[in-house]
Amino acid sequence: MADSVIETRGLTVFYGKHRGIEGVDLQVERGEVFGFLGPNGAGKTTTERVLLDIIRPSAGSARIFGLDCQKEGVAIRKRVGYLPGELSLYSNMKAGQFFEMFSALQGHKGGSTYWRTLAERLELDTSRTIRQFSRGNKQKVGIVTAFMTKPDLLILDEPTGGVDPLVQQTVMEMVREVNREGCTVFFSSHILPEVQAVCDRVGIIREGQLVATERVEALTTQQFKRLRLSFAAPPPTDAFLQSGVTELERTGQSVLLEVRENLNGVMEKATRYQITDIETESVSLEDIFLAYYGKGNNHKSARKNGGNRV
Repeated sequence: MADSVIETRGLTVFYGKHRGIEGVDLQVERGEVFGFLGPNGAGKTTTERVLLDIIRPSAGSARIFGLDCQKEGVAIRKRVGYLPGELSLYSNMKAGQFFEMFSALQGHKGGSTYWRTLAERLELDTSRTIRQFSRGNKQKVGIVTAFMTKPDLLILDEPTGGVDPLVQQTVMEMVREVNREGCTVFFSSHILPEVQAVCDRVGIIREGQLVATERVEALTTQQFKRLRLSFAAPPPTDAFLQSGVTELERTGQSVLLEVRENLNGVMEKATRYQITDIETESVSLEDIFLAYYGKGNNHKSARKNGGNRV
């Protein structure tokens, strides 16, 4: 696609006999903020490292800006800002010296002083040596380094890890700002509320395979519904026992149901017990994420088939 900034086809990485990722088909469109979700070991970092040619794929292809990630990596990286999940910094350098060095190496569009603006915004003392920094301040160094080149694409791996809530909020504001200026953002995080707040679409990766790719609002409204039904008298405990329906809790004379299918059947049964109130509870991205990684695997194959939609 002409508007795809990131595009992978059948992307597969094996570490010896162990699978990193397999058959990942992914498209990230120009100008969007794309959230890449999955627990540790699911394949998020492996995918990012292939995109940046840090590791080579076992099969499949990856392209950024229409360029082959393995053949044209130098040209790609000139236009990409990257924050890795595990930072490796020159600990004996002062933060300011580090930024000046990075600026000189990159020749970036922001000029040699833009990093000062970012550091001031994050309240980072750039006169101190990096080895003196806490984990949170080292993370700030990584954030500044990723943003200071004013890249066309930002790849952020857990960008707010180790920083306090106020800094988390600032980083999210920075993501929104650069996105409004035209930057595409590929965003990996475990903090699901912030993903839901800034991302246009999300991809969920499970055990190395992409199991869902969808717009955030569609993902939170189409997967399942939660209904709280109140009755004149409590219905029997097995009243709503059927495929696609899970009773989550009972409080007094109300029942909270998670409904994946058979909504008509649920309502038909509910009318038998004199409904006094119906309330629909909102479903968050975290609820969806836990549904994919929770104990219930009855819909695994259906979810996998849906994962090819982009």
